[in-house]
Amino acid sequence: MSLSRLKRIESYSSPILLVIFVQLFLLFASVPTSVFAQARPKKATLITLWVPQAQFAGYYVAIDKGIYLKHGIDLKILRSGAGYNTFQTLKNGQADFAVLWLVTALKERSAGSKLVNISQTVQRSSMMLISKKTSGINRLEDMKGKKIGLWEGDLAIPARTLFTKYGINFREVRQSQTVNLFLRGGIDVASAMWYNEYHVVLNSGIDADQLNTIFLDKLGMKFPEDGIYTMEKTLKSDPELVDEFAKASLEGWRYAFDHPDEALDIVMKYMHRDEVPANRSHQRWMLLRIKDLMMTNGEPGRFGILQKDDYDAVCKVMFREGLIKHYTEYSNFFKGTHAGK
Repeated sequence: MSLSRLKRIESYSSPILLVIFVQLFLLFASVPTSVFAQARPKKATLITLWVPQAQFAGYYVAIDKGIYLKHGIDLKILRSGAGYNTFQTLKNGQADFAVLWLVTALKERSAGSKLVNISQTVQRSSMMLISKKTSGINRLEDMKGKKIGLWEGDLAIPARTLFTKYGINFREVRQSQTVNLFLRGGIDVASAMWYNEYHVVLNSGIDADQLNTIFLDKLGMKFPEDGIYTMEKTLKSDPELVDEFAKASLEGWRYAFDHPDEALDIVMKYMHRDEVPANRSHQRWMLLRIKDLMMTNGEPGRFGILQKDDYDAVCKVMFREGLIKHYTEYSNFFKGTHAGK
């Protein structure tokens, strides 16, 4: 090919390349920066009600399996447990999301804090009152005048409400995080969660047929417990983050229930990391009971949904007992959009 012909080709191609370059530059310049930002996960924080355990397996599984990252979230679970106030951590902006009981959320909402429920995980109360058959306590009425262990704070609300409803006067004893006082005979009746303290008592050497148990929800105390909450201002400022967090969390729970052994491995890892005493058999029991409490007849029909009837019922009870001064409409409180799916 002659030199003159090469020069002619070059003279034609240079303007074409320049035009292509300018068009590409204008194309990328017109793309919103949010598109590129999506490649960078948003940092977010969650605080649970207690130390790592299978009660919160879904969140730890969602971190370990990359589910939060898949939904564009770089999540950190903050330390919790004795000495930590879960709601205050959320309110003060130290956490973006928190696991709270419904009774706590309603109290704080009534007091002026604008928090919202984005997913109701535990659908019903798992609280029990347990006594030894040798105590002669066979029914609720037998608890009159007895020493009954109650936890401090909002965890005692369902039991106190029950006793008020049935006119039971009793001797209240502050119950710690262990069941030692009950095992040693220091109290006649202990508060227990079905997924936790009840199993601890069974593991202590007391057989189930040596105990009398009363489930509070069987006596009308239908108080849903663990739910995922955020502040209203967080929902308004970044609805996408809130939406994706709720979706990822429920996905983490589904994975945990479908892969229980792997979920237990993950939970145990975090328990060891935080130097929490870990018993795999107990954590397995906890995971299975939490599944029972989150699912309805084994199906995800109510999965993640705060039922309006449950919300209204708890609001009315707490209002009647003077625990809250007012309550908002259900639609203002529950903001879950992907629950049940």
